[in-house]
Amino acid sequence: MTPLAALLIERIREGGPITVADYMAECLLHPVHGYYTTRDPFGAAGDFTTAPEISQMYGELIGLALAQAWLDQGSPSPFTLAELGPGRGTLMADILRATRAVPGFHAAAEVVLVEASPVLRGRQQETISRGHDLGLRWIEAAGDLPDQALFLVANEFFDALPIHQYQFVKGGWHERLIGLRDGALAFGLAEVPTLPGTMAMYQREDGTIIEENRIGRFVIRQLQHRLHHHGGVALVIDYGGWRSHSDTLQALRAHAFDNPLAHPGEADLTAHVDFEALALQEDHHFTTQGAFLQRLGIEARADRLAQSLSGPALESHLAALRRLTHPEEMGSLFKVLALTRAADPQPPGFGP
Repeated sequence: MTPLAALLIERIREGGPITVADYMAECLLHPVHGYYTTRDPFGAAGDFTTAPEISQMYGELIGLALAQAWLDQGSPSPFTLAELGPGRGTLMADILRATRAVPGFHAAAEVVLVEASPVLRGRQQETISRGHDLGLRWIEAAGDLPDQALFLVANEFFDALPIHQYQFVKGGWHERLIGLRDGALAFGLAEVPTLPGTMAMYQREDGTIIEENRIGRFVIRQLQHRLHHHGGVALVIDYGGWRSHSDTLQALRAHAFDNPLAHPGEADLTAHVDFEALALQEDHHFTTQGAFLQRLGIEARADRLAQSLSGPALESHLAALRRLTHPEEMGSLFKVLALTRAADPQPPGFGP
């Protein structure tokens, strides 16, 4: 039993079952035993590897896409260049390196990182500060972003936000809770049904489970407020689908799937992103990661980098390209949502 599991069991004994969202929040962000507050979870030594860690091409192309969108919108100055949940800082470091030669881009940029973890803030400072003289600023939440033009990326950020789950049983939606069974953490259902609300849009069949990312929608509203008033683009890249449903809560520990209730505080917890819910019916663009990167020219970039490689290094490079773009790898599972104002040009990477 993990230290956090003991605390959660005691909490449930005293106050009753907790929501899936409360459980995820405790597991990921508990100040003493939370997964993100106590460790660096990325890379071979961590529990998972994200796209920026797979290849430099990923961050380079995203950086150039943001820079082109900035140019297409008239090069606003100053503007916020931001990332939600920057991990080790690899993505932002690649973005800044790739955009160094874009005239005026760095001079106008104010780099802002939305990160709560002290451990990861330290890694980000170390990684991003190399090779440029731009200052970095950290904030706790998206609501603290400056009120100016915003060019932002969120890579595998929304999948880690706490979700509520509901199951349709005997004619009503019941929230899924975590309680105790034989002294151990176990899933159950609230006795009193929940009022339909947004759940009315989903198919009502016994056993159906849907997920609601309330924090995610709140964050998107904060981003859209800045985009509406000041312009820019927000790129959301994550795994999931359009109106995804069913139980997608999963745990990853030591690069392997784990029971979400088995090791609270010692495993990463995520859920697939419902992109329709994040779009909030505002102006948006949507595609797969594979199609997005191909439209941005990843194959040409890969060919250029391959010219100086051979042997195992070349094999690793080609494997990274496949992993990022192939439909059987991340190419189809991961999606890209771009939020803009309706009057602004379509961001690079979308369209035919």
